[in-house]
Amino acid sequence: MEITVDRRETVTVVTVAGSVDGATAPELSAAFREEVGGGRIRLVGDFAAVEYTSSAGLRALLETVKEARRRGGDLRLAAVRPDVFRVLDLSGFTGILKLYDDVNAAAESFGA
Repeated sequence: MEITVDRRETVTVVTVAGSVDGATAPELSAAFREEVGGGRIRLVGDFAAVEYTSSAGLRALLETVKEARRRGGDLRLAAVRPDVFRVLDLSGFTGILKLYDDVNAAAESFGA
């Protein structure tokens, strides 16, 4: 799994590529935790290149969205592939997280 962070003016985009599973989820959690801890609470997870997520990946997302919202922000996902969407949907995460077709739509959803 590869993670890149793009700190934009009002939104931080965390781009994830590969599989998010028990071996890689801690790295994803740490990346999100660093951003939220630094006060960057308007987060977009770019999942266009995420091929798979396990329950460990779901826990990383849940931990992040809870902390971001507690601080007045949010985590929104963009460009989720059908296989990953299925996991999110079956686990109830589509009712927790806001999903967008692309990164720009997710970033714009935060407003100015």
